[in-house]
Amino acid sequence: MLELRPNCECCNIDLPGDSPDALICSFECTFCRTCAAARFQHRCPNCSGQLVARPTRVGAALARNPASGERVVKEHAECVISLP
Repeated sequence: MLELRPNCECCNIDLPGDSPDALICSFECTFCRTCAAARFQHRCPNCSGQLVARPTRVGAALARNPASGERVVKEHAECVISLP
């Protein structure tokens, strides 16, 4: 089962388990759509894997199996650059 990490690893924006704006790589590194596109060109800065839409978990499934509460934020060089 996916962890559904609760935030973008770059900008730290909230990405709840039912968010359509979360993208992940095969190692579940998690980024928002904006950072994935503008900062990383849809490639994970950790493993170089493709960043794809994370499946959403909704309703009773999300209630029974909530997203992880552990926030992960990493210091990538691209993350300190302000986006327009």
